[in-house]
Amino acid sequence: MSWTTAIVAGTSIVAGKQASAAAKYNQAIQNRNARTMMQRAEAIEQKKQLDLAKFDQQFAQLQGETKVSIAKTGAERSGTALRILRKNVEQAELEKDMIEYNAEIGKSQAFEQANFARMQGQLARQQGRAVAYQYYGQAASAVAPYAKSLLTSFGEDQGVQVGEI
Repeated sequence: MSWTTAIVAGTSIVAGKQASAAAKYNQAIQNRNARTMMQRAEAIEQKKQLDLAKFDQQFAQLQGETKVSIAKTGAERSGTALRILRKNVEQAELEKDMIEYNAEIGKSQAFEQANFARMQGQLARQQGRAVAYQYYGQAASAVAPYAKSLLTSFGEDQGVQVGEI
C-alpha cells in the first residue's frame, strides 16, 4: 500500500469522525432549542395563571365599585342595576376566555416549535451519519485493493490461513 493511499484512508476516517461529531453538536443545539421552547410553554401557562388572578382581583374591585355606585344612587339591585352587574360578569367571562385562549395558542406554538427543533436535530444527526458513512466508504475503497495482500501477508506471518479470518 502506498503512502498516498494511507493518507487518503486516514483523512477519510478523520473526516468521518468530524462529520459525526458535527452532527451530534447540531443535534444538541436543536435539543437545547426544544427545551427552551418547552420552558416558554411553561412560562406562558404561569403567565396565564397570573393574568387570570390579576383579572379576578380587578373584576372584584370593579364589581365592588359598581355596587357602591348603585347604592349611592339609592337604587335597588334590580332592573338596570342588576343588568349592569350581570353584563359585567358576562364581559369578565369573555375576557377570561380570551386570556385562556391566547395562552393555549401560545403554548401550542411553543410545543410545535419544540417538536420542529427536535426533528431538525434528528435530521442533522442522520445527515451527519450519512456523510460519515461516505467518508468511511472512501477509506475502505482506498485500502480495498490492498486488502487481499495484507491479509495474505498477515496469514503467512501468523500462521493463519486467509479463509480463517
